[in-house]
Amino acid sequence: MLAADRLDYQVIASWVPQDARVLDLGCGDGELLAHLRETRGAVGYGVENDPDRVLGCVRNGISVLQIDLEQGLYGFRDASFDVVVMSDALQALHRTEKVLREMLRVGAEAILSFPNFAYWKHRRAIMEGHMPVSDRLPFQWYDTPNVRFFTIVDFDALCEKLGLRVRERLVLDDQGRPVEEEPNFLGSFALYRLGRDS
Repeated sequence: MLAADRLDYQVIASWVPQDARVLDLGCGDGELLAHLRETRGAVGYGVENDPDRVLGCVRNGISVLQIDLEQGLYGFRDASFDVVVMSDALQALHRTEKVLREMLRVGAEAILSFPNFAYWKHRRAIMEGHMPVSDRLPFQWYDTPNVRFFTIVDFDALCEKLGLRVRERLVLDDQGRPVEEEPNFLGSFALYRLGRDS
């Protein structure tokens, strides 16, 4: 699927100001950052730890830094970026609170997306005795990169605990349709635009 066809990328792009300075954490091969550069005139860096994905960024013309996110973003000054993005990677990190704080230290805003483990199809899989596997959770339990299994309700509670303000939220079902009612049950994927309370 092309980046322009991905609804989550379109939503993220709509939340990124024109000509913004962007830091994309866990950027993979740089596809999202390339999309933001093309659609929003964004400039910035990708951060990735996997050597093959770093090479993919280089091949795609993306400026990339090889950094282990678990160690934090100490190489970046406060307020270095307009937006710090982390698309579909928060669940693969051990130091969740630290990373969220760091995102809003180095950026004015943070945009995140993640799979909702409380989605009804995931619950059904567990009731049937299996860990869920879906388009948004494509790995078997024994080879998943995910180390955190959380829900929309869990993430909302963490934002409140850390004093992070939810500026916008969009929850999608597995067909990519927005979910308004019972998002923790009917939504398979969530996108958040965050800022600080203070």
